[in-house]
Amino acid sequence: MKCRHCGAILTQPFIDLGSSPPSNAYLTDKAMIEPEKWYPLKVMVCDHCWLVQTEDFVGAGEMFSEEYAYFSSFSTSWLAHAERYVNEMTERFYLDENSCVVEVAANDGYLLQYVKNRAIPCYGIEPTHSTAEAARQKGIEIKEAFFGVELAEKLVAEGKSADITAANNVLAHVPDINDFVAGFTTLLKPQGVATFEFPHLLNLVQHSQFDTIYHEHYSYLSLTAVTKVFTENGLTVFDVQQLPTHGGSLRVFAQRTDSGSQPVDESVEILLQQEREAGMQSLPFYQGLQQRAEKIKIDLLAFLIEAKKQGKSVAAYGAAAKGSTLLNYCGVRPDLLAFVVDKNPAKQDKYMPGSRIPIVSEEIITAEKPDYLIVLPWNLKHEVMQQLEYTRAWGGQFVVAVPELEVL
Repeated sequence: MKCRHCGAILTQPFIDLGSSPPSNAYLTDKAMIEPEKWYPLKVMVCDHCWLVQTEDFVGAGEMFSEEYAYFSSFSTSWLAHAERYVNEMTERFYLDENSCVVEVAANDGYLLQYVKNRAIPCYGIEPTHSTAEAARQKGIEIKEAFFGVELAEKLVAEGKSADITAANNVLAHVPDINDFVAGFTTLLKPQGVATFEFPHLLNLVQHSQFDTIYHEHYSYLSLTAVTKVFTENGLTVFDVQQLPTHGGSLRVFAQRTDSGSQPVDESVEILLQQEREAGMQSLPFYQGLQQRAEKIKIDLLAFLIEAKKQGKSVAAYGAAAKGSTLLNYCGVRPDLLAFVVDKNPAKQDKYMPGSRIPIVSEEIITAEKPDYLIVLPWNLKHEVMQQLEYTRAWGGQFVVAVPELEVL
């Protein structure tokens, strides 16, 4: 396989998680009696540009289909994050009724609803029909397509160039990262600003967040790699912020190299230096995650088996993609984990891909009173624990498996 950015031959492994179905390919009752597609889940690192990336086995069209079931609005903390973003960008870049805000991967309108509330012109780009429809129900204009240079050129021709673009947790999801990034260069007005948020690879490695690896994530990103990708596709990074979201993320600000006038903030060089000091431009940094993932697997299985021996019941909360990776890598099935609770009706009454554990509504927690609840989206553990505090009434305890097994 060649690097999807620089074209170098990939020879250096990062981690091998065996095989699994796409993490958001939830199963219906009908699908439960049919074969399920599993694909290898192996990640490589390019020792030329340091882009970490999955091997190509499954196309984006299959993973991001019209039945895509990830809706951003079901996390209250993420909604608050989106609203803060809109407030900050409006003030920093003087957005008003003469501006145009575009979000790529607009999902269900979780962010653009706050732009619309400020009467700032906006529209979203979202390829998955289910979430696009949810956004339209909020009164948000949506272009239902995958983003790249071709679509950007069409939008510019229609007079829809952007003053600011938002791209949250999507840069990792694109197979052709060069075409995707070049699309922003095309879509931006001469003085426009593009912002991107994505989980920081530094945290993934240092905190053993291997469960954030799944087929929908084609790339795992550092500022070092992103700067190279952006530079070669006409964008210049001029600011970067470190965020607590998704276990530690970056918000990168970029402008057109040919016309942008924003001064480059010292934060860019500071973080690049931090990555250099961590060793992110040398192979040893990318080695060792495999062994830490295996320890997490062994610890989780030991916990579940011991609970089974003691007659304790175990369920989980959050049918998130990271949960799919964890359960499938560890080989967990319904005999060890009874059910997964999720607030999203689009996931309820379905089954986790691969593990085939039933996904149910929150009411089942009260009915079944499990002794343990594993919080699969560990990045939301405080939100989930507050929401489900009532489980303490029967002695229920919360558990997280990453970065290490912990009973809370």
